Parts: sequence; C-alpha cells; structure tokens
Amino acid sequence: MPSESHASKLHAAHYADRMKQIHTTVEQNELVGENTFRLRIAAKPIAAMVVPGQFVMIRLAGTNAPLIGRALAVYDVVRDANGEPTWIDLVYLRKGVMTRALSASALGTAITVWGPLGNGFNNESCDRLIMAVGGIGQTPMLTLGREAVGTETYGDPARANRWSENVELIYGARRKSLLAGVDDFRSAGFDVTLCTDDGSEGVKELVPNVLAARLAELPAGERVRVATCGPEIMMEKVAEVCKAADQSESEPSVTCDVSMETPMACGIGICFSCVAKIRQDGPEQWDYKRTCVEGPIFNAKDICW
Repeated sequence: MPSESHASKLHAAHYADRMKQIHTTVEQNELVGENTFRLRIAAKPIAAMVVPGQFVMIRLAGTNAPLIGRALAVYDVVRDANGEPTWIDLVYLRKGVMTRALSASALGTAITVWGPLGNGFNNESCDRLIMAVGGIGQTPMLTLGREAVGTETYGDPARANRWSENVELIYGARRKSLLAGVDDFRSAGFDVTLCTDDGSEGVKELVPNVLAARLAELPAGERVRVATCGPEIMMEKVAEVCKAADQSESEPSVTCDVSMETPMACGIGICFSCVAKIRQDGPEQWDYKRTCVEGPIFNAKDICW
C-alpha cells in the first residue's frame, strides 16, 4: 500500500468493488406522472446492499441503441413476503433515447443492471431532515426519509436508522402534472410541501424560497440537515439558502448535502464523463471529482458551482 502522502489523487472511497451485474426483466413499468415512469425489476443482490442515495446503471439487453447505460437513483426497495429485499424501483423521466425506449418496454423485456454505485447519503443524526427537491430530484429521497424516521433499514450490514426526529419534503415542479410519487412520501409519514412554477398545485413559488421561509420558522439551535437534488441552478440556490441560515461559527446548525446529477457513461469511474468541480485544501483550490465514485453525494460547501 502506498503511503498517504504518495497516494494517487485519483483514489476514491467508493469504487464499484461490491457491484453486482444482473440480467433481469421488467416486472412493472407504470406511468406515474407526465412523462414519468416507475420501473420495477427483480434485483435481490442489489436490493440487499443499496443505501439511500446510491444509484444503478441500467440498459436494455440485446441492443446497441443506445449503447451505453443510464444512471438512475434507487427510488425504493421492495421486500418479499418474508421481508427480504428483493426488488428495486427506479423512477425516470421519458426524455432521451434510452428513457424513451425504456418507457415503451413491455413486461418481460430483458434488462441489464449493475450496482449499487456511489457513496450514498450519510446517516448522521439531526433534529430535522428537510429534503428540498425539484424536477425528477425526488428519486433518491424516499429511502432516505424512511431510514431517517426508522421505518426501514438499508445496506449490508444494515445501517443504523431512526436518526432524525422530523422529516419534511419540499417538492417543486413546473406544473402539477409533473409531480410524481407525492402519495408515497405522504404515506411514509413525512410533512409534504408542494410548489409549482404556475401555481397549479401547492404554492406558486420556487423551492429555495420555500426552504428559506421554512428555515426561518424553526427554533434557534435546531440541527437541520438539508438534502437536495434536482436542476443544478435550484441546488445552487438551496446551498446558498443553507449557508445564509447557518449562523454558527463552530458547530454547523444547518448542513446541506447535494445529490449531483452529472451525465454518466460507465458509472464505475473509468470514463471521466461525470466530473464536477470540488474544492480542495482551501477556498480557491479545486479539482475535478468523478460523481460516480466520489459522489453522487457531496457537501454543498465543497462544490464549485
């Protein structure tokens, strides 16, 4: 082993050495919102290991169009009658070549999937978890919230759960028809606030503004974790809101974790297509980090937007 001082700068803590590649089939592929689908596949080895915030790479088997896979966050882990994690659910937006083909896939269509990939969210305790999401950014949050309130455990070995007293979702979209999975979050027991650009559902406001108002209402000294995913401009504004709300000079009272959605081709750190600018050793120093093996979860303070 090289010494720490001579370790490669390309080292990452979350290489895909536990990744499983599975050939399976489509078991459910339902429309759950405008151009938004919920895909269920049997993937027991992945379901048993995945933790909130991790993702899989998926491609249609037996075809070269598209050739590369698509990264999708694990939306849910579904257990069998014996309580064993057996299926994973993936929620995706029909947009590009891959997702258009996937949305047209009938039950029984052959699928290749590999994962779990990435670092996932940490499970450090807090008084309140607020998930601030936009667009299709709700996809990594259902498992995170369930772990936080203690209704589910994830990972192998199983991670500690019940690490937050309160869990909230602030979910924004351009219009009502694009909101997907809202009932899943409500059924999980989370407080849900919806906002739309056109006011067709919830409040007519942007997610960062709703978050800022919510943080201003909370008791002083409450330890708040914000988890955000969605359009990059929204996540940048969420990070700014959290920084402004955190007045502590020692122990942060408001922290922000960002789930980056940079385009990926391999998912295992080889192709360098998913890099993001991450601060290193000071405010003016940065380096490119691969979202697939050094993310996709980053502390918002470390990101060069």
